[in-house]
Amino acid sequence: MPAPTSLGHEPAVPGIDVTGIAGWAQRFELLADANRLRLLVCLHHTPDQNVTELAAAVGMSATAASHALRILRHQGWVTSTRTGRVMRYRLTDEIIHRLLHWIGAPHAPAPRPD
Repeated sequence: MPAPTSLGHEPAVPGIDVTGIAGWAQRFELLADANRLRLLVCLHHTPDQNVTELAAAVGMSATAASHALRILRHQGWVTSTRTGRVMRYRLTDEIIHRLLHWIGAPHAPAPRPD
């Protein structure tokens, strides 16, 4: 049996679509950092938190949390909105949202109607 040929960086595998492998590898590389994963889980559970709240929730310094959030925002996984001087963050990437569900990350309980 001949060896699969290579087109670019991804080898040809008969019957398997390997397009997008580099994107998945990048996702997993970013998720492999425990601090970034903690921030994502925290935002998944309770959206619209600021850096100070997130840092306290996951046990990081505000500077480290801000740096990690900048990476996640640049990746398009979270967005930020400014209210006065406060930036609030929210998880926005649907693929990451589904992955967090898959690993068992919960949402905050829905508020009860009065």
